[in-house]
Amino acid sequence: MLDQRDELTTAHVLLVAQALGRSERAVWRWIAAARNTGQTAPAPRHRFTITPEIRQLLALRGGNASAVHRELKQAALNDPQLPAAPSLATLHRALRRDLTAGDRAGLANGEAARRAFDVFGTRPVEHRNAAWEGDHKCVPVQVQVEDELARPWVTWFIDCARKVIMGVAVTPHAPSRDAVLAALRMSLDRAEPFGPAGGVPDLIRVDRGKDFLSTTVISALGALAVPVIDLPAYTPHLKGTIEALNNAVETMLFASMPRYVHQQRLTGGRTADPDEPALTFEAFVELLLEWVRWWNNEHKPKALGRRTPMEAWRADPTPLYDVPAGQLARFGLEDDGLTRIVTTRGVQMGNRFYIDPWMVGRGGTRVVVRRLPHHDTSVEIFDLDGTHLCSAVLAEAASKEQVRAVRNARKAKERQLRADFKAAARLRRERFKASTTPVPPQRLGALTEAEAEAELAGSDTSDLLRANPGYIPHRPVPADWAPPVPPGDGRPDEGPEESA
Repeated sequence: MLDQRDELTTAHVLLVAQALGRSERAVWRWIAAARNTGQTAPAPRHRFTITPEIRQLLALRGGNASAVHRELKQAALNDPQLPAAPSLATLHRALRRDLTAGDRAGLANGEAARRAFDVFGTRPVEHRNAAWEGDHKCVPVQVQVEDELARPWVTWFIDCARKVIMGVAVTPHAPSRDAVLAALRMSLDRAEPFGPAGGVPDLIRVDRGKDFLSTTVISALGALAVPVIDLPAYTPHLKGTIEALNNAVETMLFASMPRYVHQQRLTGGRTADPDEPALTFEAFVELLLEWVRWWNNEHKPKALGRRTPMEAWRADPTPLYDVPAGQLARFGLEDDGLTRIVTTRGVQMGNRFYIDPWMVGRGGTRVVVRRLPHHDTSVEIFDLDGTHLCSAVLAEAASKEQVRAVRNARKAKERQLRADFKAAARLRRERFKASTTPVPPQRLGALTEAEAEAELAGSDTSDLLRANPGYIPHRPVPADWAPPVPPGDGRPDEGPEESA
């Protein structure tokens, strides 16, 4: 611009050269090139670039640049009109220049590899119960379940702010909504073993799991005004807290268990001890719950300032909102909308009968039956107003203690009825005094005439008034009172004014 206005001086050139660390001659050369071409930028250099066709070849060959280079050379030999293939070194330089590390990893190994080079933000730290995250975790450990080896599943929820594991449910098979409800009930309850953590969260994040989004779960949480945030599928970075927990439990606990499926392999793909005995399902659950207790009460992550999650939870002053015990007892129960009648065999649901000591003597009572999904061994009985009455068990699967309780209830009802009959018989029975002379029989406990008169004379009508406030005691009839004359007795009718 200074050159076009004829204001460019050597002082200007020296100042630019000194600032850029170049010689004065180089700057004058740039100015001369700009005068000739009209461009101040360096002339573009022709070089080999990565085209969409080369990207497709890289995807086809799994990111193998050598294989793509051979195909380019073969294509140039087959079609003389195509440009000559670049050297392998030129292709490698173009790949590094035109493709990011994430692009190269994705073309070689897929989307999961590409995401490893992405940048993810971090949600701001909020208060306790601001957000929970839930997930299923397929345990990479084979455990013994009824003489078979199976990989159990863990369903759990974690508080995003304080990293406390709120509740856990373990199933020996793929979980369903009953596992979600069991873990949620444990999370909401502030009693042991996860207390004092608990209460109602502001929201829960899940990743499109059909069990978490079932009607039963959504309705149970909706009754507590807790929204369920449905995240897009295959986006673990959107619920990083629970995903970090899944990775932590595998490296800290599962990797040290027998029959860990990802353990190191020997030559031939065998493990060091292929016949290692597996844990029983009960032992596995015990170890997992012990690890959860350690995580909540002893583990000190750096993100919490070297405090345990439970210490961080207790130090948080945010108020908690508890679920009433009665509402928590009904949390997650399904109702088919039908009313049922208590019969001599109990309460029927489908082809099953359920019994409880409460039902003894209540045949014909109409009740409502609710139960946890897939839990057929017990149901909850409510009256038509929603009051919880009892927890009934399957008659065929009732334990000896439960059957004994029903029998004891029947015997108690029988003893009560027998006692009522005996009391009624005593009221019915009249006893007379023993007599030694031929006199009329006299009842025992009968009042004499003098006792009756004395009792009537000493009675106070105030007792009657207290028992019946509307009672008016009789008074003597006044002497000047005349009884009313019924109509039609022969007297002249009075006019309307007189009668009025």
